[in-house]
Amino acid sequence: MTDAFKIGPLNHVGVAVPDLQAAMETYRSLYGATDITTPFDMPKQGVKVCFVNLPNSQIELIEPLNEDSPIHDFIQKNPKGGQHHVCFEVDDIHQAVTEMNARGATVLGEPRIGAHGTLIIFVHPKDSNGVLIELMETPKAGH
Repeated sequence: MTDAFKIGPLNHVGVAVPDLQAAMETYRSLYGATDITTPFDMPKQGVKVCFVNLPNSQIELIEPLNEDSPIHDFIQKNPKGGQHHVCFEVDDIHQAVTEMNARGATVLGEPRIGAHGTLIIFVHPKDSNGVLIELMETPKAGH
């Protein structure tokens, strides 16, 4: 275990929603958000996403693509949607996996490409006071 390993900046908060277009409109009309990315599908993860860009971070709006999506189950339990995860940046995702395992956390799955085009992992909520944590390798220049 390396004491030097630690999370970096908050990158985004993931919010699961039953209707991405309606959620985008909420952030526009209720909160005055003006910088919202064009939604895009991530078939391997079973979701459609967009980002509400804020001065200091982002909100990732996530809609299930189908009933096989892990977000579908979340929406079934929370029909109006809700906070799904919190994402922090890390320098090296493989080091993060090693450290999470060494520290006794449950890493869900293998590193995979996330919505920012960089490697991500998730840490089980039971290890983080009930919050699903996404660790995302800090995007390199040019991404």
